[in-house]
Amino acid sequence: MRIGLSGGAASVDRMITQAQDAEADGFSSLWYASGVAGDPLVAMALAGRATQSIELGTAVLQTYPCHPLLQANRVIAAANAMGRPGLCLGLGPSHEPIVRDVLGLSYDHPARNTGEYLRIVGPLLRGEDVDVDGTDWSAHTAGRATRPDHPIPLLLSALSPRMLRIAAHFADGVVLWMAARQAVESRIVPVLDAATAEYGRPRPRVVAGLPVAVHDDVDEARNAVAANAVAYAGMRNYEQIIRAGGGTNAADVAIVGPESEVHRQLQALLDAGATDLWAQPVAVGTDRAERSASVRRTKALLSALAREG
Repeated sequence: MRIGLSGGAASVDRMITQAQDAEADGFSSLWYASGVAGDPLVAMALAGRATQSIELGTAVLQTYPCHPLLQANRVIAAANAMGRPGLCLGLGPSHEPIVRDVLGLSYDHPARNTGEYLRIVGPLLRGEDVDVDGTDWSAHTAGRATRPDHPIPLLLSALSPRMLRIAAHFADGVVLWMAARQAVESRIVPVLDAATAEYGRPRPRVVAGLPVAVHDDVDEARNAVAANAVAYAGMRNYEQIIRAGGGTNAADVAIVGPESEVHRQLQALLDAGATDLWAQPVAVGTDRAERSASVRRTKALLSALAREG
């Protein structure tokens, strides 16, 4: 199985060690949220220089606060500094409460905004110039763009049919969070496959991310997931994809249970059409020792499955 973990630690040095340990444990990737280390790109470049093959991806950098030309230049600069292939750019328009209330920007046309953004970023990541006039974004590089030394895959955080079609047209695939097997199988993959066939593009990559806890008490594990998911309240995009997966909250769609059950649920995600699994181990327990032991148990299973290939 291609299994990755959530990336991030209290310091850049610890992030480098985390990447080295994850690579040694057989994990294929680490995925960094936009707020990791304030901005994850510098730490990712340093972690990439200290490792050999593990993929380091953003999940995701926000589109609205950064012009696509600037975004592409800074990502390519980080990838070039990394000195090897393996940096993956995951982008997303974020959520209305963040864009509107925190950034003070309009969220009236997120699909149109994202489509124009990817229309610019995609060619730039391939080292091409762009000459685009859009409603929300425009760019005319004329040789001023930074050139990548290695390929940089582009993934989109896409959950709605329109956003999935945008991903199929302009990206290499999607990076999902909180999309359970049912949502991947019935909502994500059919739209992606149909759209990539229509556009004559390769079958897309589908990175499916979920909280994971290997634990014998399923209820206790789900309670731990719920306690760590309060930030998702009021985020309409997450609420919709959780409902599409048959749940009402993050705890309902998390992958929890003893080793055999977690293995079965991970395989079901792959059978539904996911190409990569992104696991966020959840600590379960009432004290520090118990919580640490639960995370070690979860990572041990994930590492064993990752090593199987």
